[in-house]
Amino acid sequence: MIYRKVPFSPPDMSEMEIAEVADALRSGWITTGPKTKELERRIEDYIGTSKVVCLSSATASLEMALRLIGAGQDDEVLVPAYTYTATASVTQHIGCKVLMVDSQKDCVEMDYDRLADSITEKTKVICPVDLGGIICDYDRIFQIVEAKKNLFRPSNEIQKKIGRIVVLADSAHAFGSSRQGKMAGAIADFTAFSFHAVKNLTTAEGGALTWNLPFGKEAVSYDSWCTVPQIEGETWNAYLYRLSQLYSLHGQNKDALARTQFNSWEYDIIGPWYKCNMTDITAGIGLAQLRRYPDMLMRRRQIISRYDEAFKDLPIALLNHYGKEHTSNGHLYMTRLIGRTDAERREVIVKMAERGVACNVHYKPLPMMTAYKALGFDIKDFPNAYHLYENEVTLPLYTRLSDDDVEYVAGNFVDIVSKL
Repeated sequence: MIYRKVPFSPPDMSEMEIAEVADALRSGWITTGPKTKELERRIEDYIGTSKVVCLSSATASLEMALRLIGAGQDDEVLVPAYTYTATASVTQHIGCKVLMVDSQKDCVEMDYDRLADSITEKTKVICPVDLGGIICDYDRIFQIVEAKKNLFRPSNEIQKKIGRIVVLADSAHAFGSSRQGKMAGAIADFTAFSFHAVKNLTTAEGGALTWNLPFGKEAVSYDSWCTVPQIEGETWNAYLYRLSQLYSLHGQNKDALARTQFNSWEYDIIGPWYKCNMTDITAGIGLAQLRRYPDMLMRRRQIISRYDEAFKDLPIALLNHYGKEHTSNGHLYMTRLIGRTDAERREVIVKMAERGVACNVHYKPLPMMTAYKALGFDIKDFPNAYHLYENEVTLPLYTRLSDDDVEYVAGNFVDIVSKL
């Protein structure tokens, strides 16, 4: 029998993306410049937030947020055990202590009771994950941090302004998702997005950080705490954006575009910092993708609807992508084979591959990984996360899938799972 070939998640590129990249190449400006700034402005408009900074990845965006709020040694950051490494690894880049929280039973979100119990005087940040494109219950999370305000011990000016544990959303999966009428990026204090090649909206590699602070439009009251040159009347939003630019470009006080202006060659290095800027070539891809994004989201919704219908009689659990309170961006089609073992899950993935369909698993919990075992984590302490993982299969879901591809994936999955 001749089978189709259905890859897991190839990018959806059109002539529009090609034209934007060609325009950047022809312009002579290929690193951070006008297209990157335009993409930031367009994302601000799309989300409805004050400031966006585009960077080289979601990982860089998560780390940037931790640095902007001054998290450091001895500070604790709470993350889910059921996530990709980037959520946790950034804490190690800056010397924080990472603590993991088990999942809810049969739910990919953190166990919020366990989250509340894990908070100490050293807790500075909670990093929820909007897995698969579905936004977490931030109402509950903010209730927890408000209830624990008496434990919060700020160590710098921005932490004092926030006055409680910072909520940093890992929304790598959730660009374009919404909950209770608010877009991802306009809910948590800080939000990190991914534009990696497998994401709904891609820049090949890239990400963005946005923030949503109630005092963002207030002027900064500088004091001895400020380590960068002061600008009179500067707002917190502008200050954090300026600081993120410095952090992302070696601490250089002029980017390359500014230095091309007449007689503007000289610059200073404000601090010995980092390198994680977005380029105009990748931003060009993002600009085209953003123009196409409403249609791309609609196509994902159509595919999810067809899968849901095809699998309604199978003994599997599915994510609820669309409801009265929330709208997912449909990033991942995650299934769980109820009552099945790890070995049976692997058998399903192998049989799907034999029929030309590439599947994946989201996620192998962090305590099962060598790097986190070395930090002292043990999967035995996270039974719910393991239970989510042991029989999970993620099916192909992307906008280049044809209707025939969708029927082929669905039909084969039904056939294989039914015969287990």
